[in-house]
Amino acid sequence: MIDETYNVWLVIVLLGLGTYLVRFSFLGLLGRRALPEWVLRHLRYTPVAVMPGLVAPLVLWPAATDGATDPARLAAALVTLGVGLKTRNVLLSILLGGLTLYLGLYIGG
Repeated sequence: MIDETYNVWLVIVLLGLGTYLVRFSFLGLLGRRALPEWVLRHLRYTPVAVMPGLVAPLVLWPAATDGATDPARLAAALVTLGVGLKTRNVLLSILLGGLTLYLGLYIGG
């Protein structure tokens, strides 16, 4: 029992240290230096690349439906995307996408 507890805490401490060092490498070592223009240009696309990676599995293989594609979630994603492209308003996109999901789940059961 003591041996298992020791192993768990060792893993927690090592993972915490590793996470700290990865973040420190960018924030602590490079925080006061000006980054080259090509790095800044690539960093602008980070949110655009991360958001679809987070959202797509929730739309295409939602856990709420045991991995089956759900028409309500697909419709909500399409409405959110369409409103976002048309208006460039993030809050309106989220609001209308959420409303579409709510109505789709209410109507579809």
